Amino acid sequence: MYKSVFAALLFGILPVSLASVENISPSIASVVIAPPAEPMVIEERLSASGVVILDLNSGQQLFGKHADVHRPIASLTKLMTALVIIENHELDEEVKIPKEAGFVEGNNAYLPIGEHFTVGDLLSALLIASANDAAYTLAVYHSGTEKMFIEEMNSRTKALGMNETRYANSMGLDNDAQWSTPQDLAWLTAFLMRYPEIRQRMGTRGTRIYSRTGMAVDIVHTHALLHADTSVVAGKTGTTDGAMQCLISVVEYAGREYIVVLLHSSHRYIDMRTILDAIESEFSLL
Repeated sequence: MYKSVFAALLFGILPVSLASVENISPSIASVVIAPPAEPMVIEERLSASGVVILDLNSGQQLFGKHADVHRPIASLTKLMTALVIIENHELDEEVKIPKEAGFVEGNNAYLPIGEHFTVGDLLSALLIASANDAAYTLAVYHSGTEKMFIEEMNSRTKALGMNETRYANSMGLDNDAQWSTPQDLAWLTAFLMRYPEIRQRMGTRGTRIYSRTGMAVDIVHTHALLHADTSVVAGKTGTTDGAMQCLISVVEYAGREYIVVLLHSSHRYIDMRTILDAIESEFSLL
């Protein structure tokens, strides 16, 4: 029920009063009707076991491969972490890096313990460098404990109608109780693109952030195709043993934008280049 309502409201299929729709965020309404799309043809085999290609302008799903199957999502988790933070905090708020952040597993920005960074800078570390220590720091800053933050992540997920998504940590470490689907992640990414603060960071190749005392941390985007000559303009990566290679890309081509979600890939950038070729072939004459 909620999934269909969320999709309809997000892309404007239902011009209804949101006050009457239980548990749906009031910020996902629009009134433009999107017609159904003809599916794209991708002739080369993709290594990813879960794929969605979405037209961001219309909300049309152009291609799907096992789009509703639950899979681990690695650091694509951080998109919901960013949403909870951006909806509740100002970018100039200062946050102290807790000592526990120094013991977080996985990919880190090595934020100096005890230093103060702004929420905006920690979001940059989260979305550009996919830093687990930034995710943990923001979670604890917002909720007091990561456990309480996870409860809020799941509450926000339910409110958005993402019934095929569940979170167990704020950063994307493998956990049997954490999963999503390509379709849910495509919808979430489309929703996030309405936040300039998130869109800008997901498309930034690299930057340097500074603590209050002037300590510098360099961060580089983990999406390799942002550093190449491609039509990818924003994205997010994720990699764990359980999730394998995951990738979200926002593609700009011929005046339109497309969201591509790849889950459980063994060659995500080869997959992504195959999809970029298919988009160009499909829409070059439009």
